Amino acid sequence: MANRHLSRSIVLQTLFEWDFGSKDSQEVPKIFKRNVHEFAPGHGDFSFMENLLNGVLEKQKDIDLIIEKAAPDWPIEKISIIDRNILRIGLFELLFSDRGEVPPKVAINEAIELSKAFGGETSSKFVNGVLGAVYKELGEPGKDETSRDKKKAPMSGNVPTQHLGGAVVYARDGEDIYLALVHDVFGHWTLSKGKIGDSEETKNESVEDGTVREIKEELGLDIVIKEKLGENEYPTYHPEKGKIRKHVTYFLAESEYKDLTPEAKGGLDDAKWFKLADIIDLNFYNDILPLITKAINILLKKQ
Repeated sequence: MANRHLSRSIVLQTLFEWDFGSKDSQEVPKIFKRNVHEFAPGHGDFSFMENLLNGVLEKQKDIDLIIEKAAPDWPIEKISIIDRNILRIGLFELLFSDRGEVPPKVAINEAIELSKAFGGETSSKFVNGVLGAVYKELGEPGKDETSRDKKKAPMSGNVPTQHLGGAVVYARDGEDIYLALVHDVFGHWTLSKGKIGDSEETKNESVEDGTVREIKEELGLDIVIKEKLGENEYPTYHPEKGKIRKHVTYFLAESEYKDLTPEAKGGLDDAKWFKLADIIDLNFYNDILPLITKAINILLKKQ
């Protein structure tokens, strides 16, 4: 709706001024009222604007962590002020709004329209890439309502590929077997992983060596790779490099059972050891669950 688009534009203007200036939350109501008076006098959707603005500010820290998770190569402070506040609005509506009032597709499309109107040349692609990644992580809610027969188009062959390595890390303590898992800001337990050959020092490393290095950095564990579990691939978007295909190779790896020392990393908020019997109760992504299941079956056969 045109009125809602105007409302979101005013919220964006207010967030931009707040973010660009002192970032003093006490200044926000004053900025907001001035913008409403200047750009939408007599506008009848005041409560929608106010709820959206207050919601974004209340959830800002959580939303920023999610942005870092969805765009790990792009720190929040390096994203332009306009783009990061468009993402904040889009993610708030995507994650925290009533889906009956703001369906996921509407939240994404409205954010893209804001980026086209107020952002730079690559803003709409970046916003679409980040929100699309989060939408995919959520399981694409409402997808069947608009694209029941739509098939996902494969990525073109000239899209650059970034390789990553990850592992189902296990350890034995007496008769018990434990798995080391990380928890992300989307509320899922998942596998530790990282980039392979992404620097001058590591450009010639193998996927296995890179995985060992990344697990050490992320969890503080020295691992020994036992066997390959599988691979998966997904698209993402970098504001400077454009579309990127991420290809992840996963392994089964053994470690000593000791305290985890998780790396301070955007998008992850916890890491723990779990007994095999407790794994069934955890919330996993659909593409990670088969890898966990395969690993557990291998470990049980070896007992």
